[in-house]
Amino acid sequence: MYVNAKPCETRGRDNPGMTNNNQELQDLLDNNKRWAAETESREPGFFSRLLKQQTPQYLWIGCADSRVPANELVDLLPGELFVHRNVANVVVHSDLNCLSVMQFAVDHLKVRHIIVVGHSNCGGVKAALYDLRVGLVENWIRHVQDVRHMHREWLDTVDEPRRVDALCELNVLEQARNACHTTVVQDAWARGQEVVVHGWVYGLHNGLLEDLHITAGSADAVDAAYRRALAGVKSRYATAA
Repeated sequence: MYVNAKPCETRGRDNPGMTNNNQELQDLLDNNKRWAAETESREPGFFSRLLKQQTPQYLWIGCADSRVPANELVDLLPGELFVHRNVANVVVHSDLNCLSVMQFAVDHLKVRHIIVVGHSNCGGVKAALYDLRVGLVENWIRHVQDVRHMHREWLDTVDEPRRVDALCELNVLEQARNACHTTVVQDAWARGQEVVVHGWVYGLHNGLLEDLHITAGSADAVDAAYRRALAGVKSRYATAA
């Protein structure tokens, strides 16, 4: 009956849901064509120039949350921001994926800024705070639970509705400090390369990025930057007397 039908058409007739899924994906492809055409019309030669070089000044290490699109938040074009994302914007010394991105960004692309970016109401941070059972990712957010344990006494003084966001900010500070302590950054500083590590947080409720002021451009600056930023977080979340 379907001898002359194309394979994809045959599957679509047998499974209407597959046709709907294909249409959803086609919408993405159509959006891409429209975006590429509009971009090239607005900036003739944009893609040919992009093909020849990649010279970002910034490495963004952020959360995988779909509501936090890195380039859009800072209004940068493709090629202007190098990006690594994972659940809860974690930087740990055993994660070769993140370390490889950092090494390529620092050693080859010569980025000048590494920005660890968390966001309010982070699901991974919430799961770490409340010991939620969320499957395999529980093993990953153990790193965030380490942050919770480190600051547990202070976190218990924060008003319950604000506690997740407080841990989100603490997590940024700890992950930024971890980034400073990686061999990639330490080696860059040792050879005199300019690399500055920052910690930011994005507000889902207002669309704004906030600098948490953990800013370190040398090994000697890390501890002071961390203490200053930690004091700032605690001051903002201090319970009113």
